[in-house]
Amino acid sequence: MENENKEKIGFILKIDLWAEKKGPKWKFLWQVLKYGIVSSLAGIIQIVLVNILFRLFDDFNAPLSPLLSNIFSTEVVGKDNSNWGYVLTFFLSNALANTFAYFMNKKKTFRSDAPMYHFILYIIVVILLVFLMTWIQGVLVHYLTDTFNLKNFAPTIATVSTAFLQGLLLFPLQKFVLLREKKKSDELKPNCNTR
Repeated sequence: MENENKEKIGFILKIDLWAEKKGPKWKFLWQVLKYGIVSSLAGIIQIVLVNILFRLFDDFNAPLSPLLSNIFSTEVVGKDNSNWGYVLTFFLSNALANTFAYFMNKKKTFRSDAPMYHFILYIIVVILLVFLMTWIQGVLVHYLTDTFNLKNFAPTIATVSTAFLQGLLLFPLQKFVLLREKKKSDELKPNCNTR
């Protein structure tokens, strides 16, 4: 019967159990690797979306609100990027990729049973972080386009660069705050049947 149960669990769970048996360092390293894989998948989603949206919103030159136009000024992000088409491109692709990553990390990387309000907290943090990364991407796209004439590759290079930075910032937040692992209640309860 025990062999049948071992065959029914998935490949990832088998490695999870192996890493747990090896100790906390192996478990942590395995979580870092899984986080990296999920981040890579989210990165692929983001790169595909940013390139699609970049082409779709290329002619969407509606001016930004006064507050945003001060932050995403033409001097900082370039004359072609100080508009809603640019901001929406990077913001939407980043936000959608991060939503995917959150739920994958919750289920597969950290095996967390975090409540839904943790996702709301995550979204608030991600919105602020995506806003910052969108600004950084604008600076990079402007620099790469003006300095190296890389208009076709600049969005991808900027996305990969900021996605890596963002992943470094989000890993500790998810592991230690928002997506802590499920408590193993059976292991934590004292044995009441002893006499």
